[in-house]
Amino acid sequence: MKLASLCYVRRPGETLMLHRIKKANDMHAGKWNGLGGKFEPGETPEACAIREIREESGLTVRDPELRGLITFPGFAGDDDWYAFVFVITEFEGQLIDSPEGVLRWIPDTELLDLPLWEGDRSFLKWLDLPGFFSARFVYQGERVVEQSVCWYPRQSGPPAP
Repeated sequence: MKLASLCYVRRPGETLMLHRIKKANDMHAGKWNGLGGKFEPGETPEACAIREIREESGLTVRDPELRGLITFPGFAGDDDWYAFVFVITEFEGQLIDSPEGVLRWIPDTELLDLPLWEGDRSFLKWLDLPGFFSARFVYQGERVVEQSVCWYPRQSGPPAP
């Protein structure tokens, strides 16, 4: 089992995204992702989010808002991954040359046009909706073959936008 943060730094109308094109043997090669990564021993989800954003972007963030938890069983032939999904709107600093890929502020209206993981197309739409989600995405290769979501407070599916 692997624990990770998945973070979306946002400013009005834009989201900071990372184009994963720098690392050899990167399971995310060519995709655009939020920032984040694996927990260090003893680290809280919030501490992981703050550290990963600083390491990957140079930004110092405050008050990461936990919006969801995503389970990726056996992702990319690996262990099960559990990703704590954060939205961050309070930050300062200048972007660095990220060791993970190329950072870009993407207009929110263009996010779904990027080469993303298929499941990201679902949960990126949920980040602005009220409540907290717990989702499960089962992949075979790059395709989602099973998906489920539960919203808190409880309801039958994602709230209407």
